[in-house]
Amino acid sequence: MKRLRHLLEYLGLRVLLFLVDCAPPALSLRLADFGADLAYLLLFSRRRIAVSNLLATHIAADAPSARRLARLSFRCFARMAVESLCSDRYLEQHNWQDCIEWEASPELLQVLNDPQQGLILASGHLGSWEVAAHLLSYHKPVVGITRSMNNPYTERLISRRKSRGRFELTPKHDLNTARLVTALKQKKILAIMIDQHAYSRGVRIDFLGRSASYDKAVALLHLITKTPLCFGYCIATAPMRFKFIASDPISYAATGDKEADVRAILKLLNDHLETAVRTYPDKYLWSHRRWRPE
Repeated sequence: MKRLRHLLEYLGLRVLLFLVDCAPPALSLRLADFGADLAYLLLFSRRRIAVSNLLATHIAADAPSARRLARLSFRCFARMAVESLCSDRYLEQHNWQDCIEWEASPELLQVLNDPQQGLILASGHLGSWEVAAHLLSYHKPVVGITRSMNNPYTERLISRRKSRGRFELTPKHDLNTARLVTALKQKKILAIMIDQHAYSRGVRIDFLGRSASYDKAVALLHLITKTPLCFGYCIATAPMRFKFIASDPISYAATGDKEADVRAILKLLNDHLETAVRTYPDKYLWSHRRWRPE
């Protein structure tokens, strides 16, 4: 039964990819909205998680507002997927610099344009995170961390289709610190999603008023390598047009108390993420289980 479901999902994805390849980006994004609305209706458990998270964090004042934002969140995720699939072809045909607006300090842009300087980019499941990595790779190679899909057929298909360029994906199950340190020594951008549950090994910090577990890796890598760190995210402003918003580069001065230093860095990144989510609540992935018991 599972194999049959996987095959049906694969066939559905092939049809979707055919439509995306044939249609201009604006039409593909409208199709993404339709698919997202359908998913919102059919995926009851994900809809319930999204609405519950919006209410529990008081981002939504009431149930109707929560349902509206949850639906928009589903649409944002679907659009991000389509943007990612379209980006290789689109950016080959257009000047990539015309597709992005920067809201970043001169200091950060200097780091991005310096081939002798790496960067740790902390981000969250907000906006167009896959396209952000693609656009940043025009400055310098980007290393990202990915989790395999449950469906092996769709995993292979998406892996072949995903934008590459100078964007290297490292499987989460095959992750080791040495590989990430090497990437930074090679002056690459290391992109890390900080809003993934870290279970008991993480540091508990309040995110939107609720305790959440943060992985220590991003803070430890900054302390070990002294590589500049920033928080950044990418928002779609029009079909295949984006704004990249980022903090100033962070260079944290270690105190000698490793646990306190790690917590301080994670708290700073958490505050940036919280501000971004409050600014663009409709563009956050509310349907993932960010808040879990200890």
